[in-house]
Amino acid sequence: MDRNTLIKWLITVGLLAGSLALVTPPSKKIRLGLDLKGGTSFVVKIDDEEVRRDILAREPGATEEQVTAMAAETLKGAQERALEVLRNRIDNLGIAEPVIYPSSDNRITIQLPGVDEKKRKEAEDSIRRVAFLEFRMVHENNEALSSALFEKGLAPEGYRIDQVGGQPVYLKNAAFPDVQRDEAWKVRVGRFHTPDAGYELLMEKQEREGRTVYLPRFVKRRRELSGEYLKNAKVDYRQMGQPVVLLEFDAKGAKMFGRVTSAYAPGGSGNPDPNRSRQLAIVLDGTLYSAPAIREAIYGGKAEISGSFSVPEATLLANILRAGSLPAPVRVVEQRFVAPTLGADSIRSGVSATIIGGVAVVVFMSVYYLANGLVANIALLLNLLLLPLGAVITAGVLSVFAKDAAGGGTIQLPVLTLPGIAGIVLTLGMAVDANVLIFERMREEVKTGKSLWGSITAGYDRAFLAILDSNLTTVLSGVILFIFGSGPVRGFAVTLCAGILCSMFTALTVTKLVFGLLANRDKPILKSIRMLSLIGETKIDFIGKQVPAIAVSVIIILGSWTALGVRTAKSPEAVLGVDFRGGSAVTFTVEADKEGVPVEDVRKALQAAGVSDAHIQYQREMEAGGQTFMQVKTALEKVGEKPATDVVKETVASQFPAAGYSAWQEDVVGTLIGKEMIRKAIWAVGLSLVGMIIYLAWRFEFGFGLGAMVALLHDVLITAGVYVLFGRQIGLTIIAALLTIVGFSVNDTIVTFDRIRENLKLNRTGSFKDVCNLSINQTLSRTILTSLTVVLAVLSLLIFGGGAINDFALAMLIGCVFGTYSSVYIATPVVLWWHRNRRPDFGK
Repeated sequence: MDRNTLIKWLITVGLLAGSLALVTPPSKKIRLGLDLKGGTSFVVKIDDEEVRRDILAREPGATEEQVTAMAAETLKGAQERALEVLRNRIDNLGIAEPVIYPSSDNRITIQLPGVDEKKRKEAEDSIRRVAFLEFRMVHENNEALSSALFEKGLAPEGYRIDQVGGQPVYLKNAAFPDVQRDEAWKVRVGRFHTPDAGYELLMEKQEREGRTVYLPRFVKRRRELSGEYLKNAKVDYRQMGQPVVLLEFDAKGAKMFGRVTSAYAPGGSGNPDPNRSRQLAIVLDGTLYSAPAIREAIYGGKAEISGSFSVPEATLLANILRAGSLPAPVRVVEQRFVAPTLGADSIRSGVSATIIGGVAVVVFMSVYYLANGLVANIALLLNLLLLPLGAVITAGVLSVFAKDAAGGGTIQLPVLTLPGIAGIVLTLGMAVDANVLIFERMREEVKTGKSLWGSITAGYDRAFLAILDSNLTTVLSGVILFIFGSGPVRGFAVTLCAGILCSMFTALTVTKLVFGLLANRDKPILKSIRMLSLIGETKIDFIGKQVPAIAVSVIIILGSWTALGVRTAKSPEAVLGVDFRGGSAVTFTVEADKEGVPVEDVRKALQAAGVSDAHIQYQREMEAGGQTFMQVKTALEKVGEKPATDVVKETVASQFPAAGYSAWQEDVVGTLIGKEMIRKAIWAVGLSLVGMIIYLAWRFEFGFGLGAMVALLHDVLITAGVYVLFGRQIGLTIIAALLTIVGFSVNDTIVTFDRIRENLKLNRTGSFKDVCNLSINQTLSRTILTSLTVVLAVLSLLIFGGGAINDFALAMLIGCVFGTYSSVYIATPVVLWWHRNRRPDFGK
């Protein structure tokens, strides 16, 4: 063994040891994502529109440019402060190992693994009640304005007048459904008989004689002081044990609070009447908690929020306030929840898909390539063992391209998600592609009469460029997917890119080292290269059939996309998933011995509850005894004041108690996020196509890049169209599949292009059409074989993957079939068309 070979073996062993160290022990080193461990995640956004509205209230004459500048100044550093505030609040809830990190556009992602329904509700309440604390002045004539409302019998929408304790008050109108108490309703109530545009009507909730009453307060829209100067908050108790919340401001806040209270105390500059006390409204996230009277100036920086609090309510409020406040409110724009039981089932199905897909590929390689297949399987095993190290390196490199990627200072594995498992399974299928290219090249070299070792080395040398080009284009798709994706989709991009890099190392280095031990010695163990032959030498006129082939593609594209357009116009929720459309989705499991309630019955029950646009669909896993799911999706985020997901769950549970439904997964995506995801998806696919044409134009020639791009666009259009015809919805998982198809499909195309370039150099007299036909026939077997190994892995995902991975696998299967087709019938004919059948000159 020469020195270079020894060094390569030592490097391989060292990499293998380092990779195994990253996952040992697995229980501590492998971190599971929410879709595998269960839990919930939130994406919150600092509400810059609220900041702008507040500035306009203070400066009504400000220009758009001035408002933008003042808003930017107010929001400076807001994300960092919000990040710390939310982290403290989540810590106060006692949730283990939360993941909280900043995202783009003043967003913050909060992941809470392993939390149950109860803890999830506590976290959601804490996040949503994010303590945007304001101190605003109540109108100086509020008492007279309120009395006039009662005297005239005027009640805001949703309230009615009653007498409690001998005084007129407002009570909730039971005839006004809660589903209508939404944001628009709040705006209408706020404008109810206000003295001028600078004020809004807020209701102060109190408990009187065991009844919940509401007192009208006309409150100034402009705040005097915000809660960002809050230093501390704690629960205290007054007479009869009534809990109150004590506030303490920092030095700057104490001065500001002192100026406000001194100005509006009796006889102050803002309240010249020495016999009248002005009220200071304490407003938390738009809700009036208390409106105490200012009887004197308060310079000590301490205040009290009193109201009809229960002890738990006062304690939660104090916890929220103690963590600090923000210069602007935040709102939840995306929320996802996975029950821990679903996570365990996802692990089971993911492991099954990985094992079965891996075994299928190993068996095929062993049977078809015989001894060479065993070498490829050794590389496949090493590929899996090296994957942890590859994932760490890949995640570190890819994080450079996305500033909002979660990460930490220590070297550790990326979080493993269900799409990440899909990436691993897909890696199994794609990992042997390079081996197939090498082995088929070896077969050709043997036919030329070369020696055993000469055929092996020539096979590696001649296959190298095709392997390099095809894998780099797949990595390019993975990088774009990582940049424009989020969460689990990025996990898929990491495992896909890591798998490609590891497979290139094992295929080009490790397998050659193994062949060196077997064949490059005085008494070789491997004496010949023997393989089965699925497809022999062919002389099919592929180019001659390009017109009918292209016609078939055009018919499929036009037909599927016309159907897609009709379905979208008729029922958008049936085509676009919650990721893109915005709204809410709940996935229920159905007990094994239950059939499930008819869709129309569920729809009618939900319509009666206020969910008027529900899209309901049953889905069953393909494996024997597989789980049945019912998915309910709606464009609504809330029904009245309640989250739409809660309304859906409560309705299904109350109306169909015997049906055996159990909520396993919930997703809530804001409309803004949905539109942004659509934009990102279009950019991701578009940039992938442009990146391919640039790379291939550089590596080959512009016509070849154009041919590949048209073929890829063909694959994307057909995959999306046919996928929707199966009744599936387009979401982020499918965008991941489309980008993977772009990377996979171009692999076969590049293999054909590489052979065309080689034959053009060798055959200087034949027509370009003849050279293209010859090249397609020469690479036909490897085109089919490389697709077959991927299909084996994809089928294991389709049958055993379950959930969103089933959707991903279906799209991949469609893409694999048409990607193989387009490499033959679309890409090369476009190259011929571009060159007008004239031979491009690649030199000698």
